[in-house]
Amino acid sequence: MTGPAVPFREIVLKVHSRCDLACDHCYVYEHADQSWRTRPKTVSDHVIAKTAQRLAEHAKTHALPSVSVILHGGEPLLAGPRRLRRVCEEFGSALAGTAELDLRIHTNGLQLSPRYLDLFDEFGVKVGISLDGDRAANDRHRRFADGRSSHPLVLKAVELLRQDRYRHLNLGLLCTVDIENDPHAVLDALVALEPPLIDFLLPHATWDEPPPRPDGSPTAYAEWLLAVFDRWQETGGQIPVRLFSSVLSTLSGGPSLTESLGLAPTDLVVVETDGQLEQVDSLKSAYEGAAATGFDVFSHTFDDVAAHPGVRARQLGLAGVSETCRRCPVVRSCGGGLYTHRYRSGSDFDNPSVYCADLEALVRGIEARTSAGSVSPALTQRNELVAEQHDLTRTLLAALHESLDGRGGARWEEAWGIAGEIEESVTGAAGLDRVLAHPYTRTWLLDVLEGLHSERPEAVGQALRLPAYVAAAAVRSGLDLAVPADYRDGRLFLPTLGEVRIAGPGEAGRVRVRAAEDGFLVTGEDGTERRIVPGGVDGADWLPVRYFAPGGAPLFALDDLDPYRDCFQAPAAPRLSSTEANTWAEAVGDAWGLLERAAPGQAADASESLTTLTPLVAGRGAGRPHGYGTLGVVMTDDRQELAVRLVRGLRRARLRALLDVTDLYAMDGAWEYRLPWERNVKVPFSGLLADTHDRVGLSFLVPGFLEGVAEALDTMEGAAEPTVGGMRLLKSLREEVRGAHGASGMNILPNAVDQETVR
Repeated sequence: MTGPAVPFREIVLKVHSRCDLACDHCYVYEHADQSWRTRPKTVSDHVIAKTAQRLAEHAKTHALPSVSVILHGGEPLLAGPRRLRRVCEEFGSALAGTAELDLRIHTNGLQLSPRYLDLFDEFGVKVGISLDGDRAANDRHRRFADGRSSHPLVLKAVELLRQDRYRHLNLGLLCTVDIENDPHAVLDALVALEPPLIDFLLPHATWDEPPPRPDGSPTAYAEWLLAVFDRWQETGGQIPVRLFSSVLSTLSGGPSLTESLGLAPTDLVVVETDGQLEQVDSLKSAYEGAAATGFDVFSHTFDDVAAHPGVRARQLGLAGVSETCRRCPVVRSCGGGLYTHRYRSGSDFDNPSVYCADLEALVRGIEARTSAGSVSPALTQRNELVAEQHDLTRTLLAALHESLDGRGGARWEEAWGIAGEIEESVTGAAGLDRVLAHPYTRTWLLDVLEGLHSERPEAVGQALRLPAYVAAAAVRSGLDLAVPADYRDGRLFLPTLGEVRIAGPGEAGRVRVRAAEDGFLVTGEDGTERRIVPGGVDGADWLPVRYFAPGGAPLFALDDLDPYRDCFQAPAAPRLSSTEANTWAEAVGDAWGLLERAAPGQAADASESLTTLTPLVAGRGAGRPHGYGTLGVVMTDDRQELAVRLVRGLRRARLRALLDVTDLYAMDGAWEYRLPWERNVKVPFSGLLADTHDRVGLSFLVPGFLEGVAEALDTMEGAAEPTVGGMRLLKSLREEVRGAHGASGMNILPNAVDQETVR
């Protein structure tokens, strides 16, 4: 086991070791570990104070912004209000000025009263209550020792928490699953109480003591939970269910939201009433002493516990699950199940969960039920990807404004205010959108944000290019606004329009830009006025961004001016002469014609997104991010090869754009895969997806690119990394493959182009 120990952000403090119920499924009293019999009933002042001290030291050592302390038992309310007040005061005092304290208590609710809740309100203690559903479900296990029902008293506690003065303390309800209960009745009963959260827990079991399965079904627990899920969806799913939210999160590429699922490392430690430091409580279900570490708060720090082999074993993520689990495609969602549930005599915890079949069926069942609604529209609708990319650029601009926090001074604020004026009119908003959608606007924004984050001295100055963007938007909108803008090195570049040469090299200053009937006016600080007509030919003081629509190609800007265009894998070419630009555009038109005949679908997609082409020269370039809608292309006289380069660029641009706005995979790099078309090369999932995505598109031009694609798709569909969105993309690639040699496309280029041009 390597790597640093994960610090504890959550401790469970056992404040009382006995209970006022006799639940027959309780892991503390009814399972293998019976160490509770030798513990003090109530935690002592000495243990409370020392634990608080240890936690404060731990938080300070690891610079933890916050820590959670969960008061537990037995039944923690049996400790009484005075003892619980002492706990709150000690921890609050110890952590003051070091870390924020999140106090919680998990209770069966029988003793809950306004006296307790007033105390909890004073210290901000949140309350979670255990309730297994309606009366029939709850009474199946949660009874008093004499057999009496606990249900009425639990409902009384829940109703107390629902009162306005205590509602803010309500954590929600914890429900242990029993598949003999009616799943719909259980959910309906819990939902009727309007908790902020419902948490379903599988009953603790191991391979030595497996869970009951009355009908023998290996997926009985999944079937029960999926019945609950269906009911939850039918009723609108307005109350969050942690188990379902966790699966949905991991299917979409997000984190697990519960300890019982997912691969997140454990960050929890238990302090018993006698000060013994133990691992997670559920381990008591495995065998006598399974949770023990041999440490206590008097002689050991929390760092000592974090380095314990048993704790480290639960901090290894994917490396900490069994070999069977590592090969399973749902491991990212189930995480091998709760550590306790993997135990088997002889192999300890190096096993799949005893609920393995249930967990796989649950994940697959939720995936099947929600995949359509979980997929980003950008994956299925042409215009949505463009719209989401535009939203992302606007979000980045807002983030830049916030990050500057006044450091841009009057010039930034002035430009920001004018941008707001422009956006208030319909034509102005369209002009501003056009400039913000320019792909290299994204490069500028990301460059400045990164510079501010790394405290580069020049970053604020780079941010002050904003006035030029605002001026370009005002010109495009035709609004009668005089926009102050700064020129540098004698030049002012207006994105999407062109470059005005105002002074000699090395000179800087300010001008005002105002839209005019046939273009715009540039007024210098001395009152000198230039009239610029966009487009046209190169002149002494004006270089336009040129626009072409050659052949059947869409209208695009041939941008060889933008100062942020040097962001491709090859260097940006310098300004082309008029003849060179026309030749370049004509070649693109010819190549586009080949693309339209071979792959009309891809050409149609590109026509709705491609706005900008930038000429490149051979060599190694910067490879920086940019917005959707641009391609950088190294020119070639071979129209067929140019068509391949266009398709490859379009495919890669689309995949990058999708990855900007939606998660297609998670845990990239945890596994490696051989490339079917290059057997000696292993790549992570992202590499296999990128190559396959390229090859499917290129196969419309060159049939040889289809070689190995079916195998690659099979591999990826059986892998753990793809999200629901990723699976939808793989499905669309299969649909493309089916049409590659059919009516939707004709292969017109020779296979000789294949391996050399794919790189």
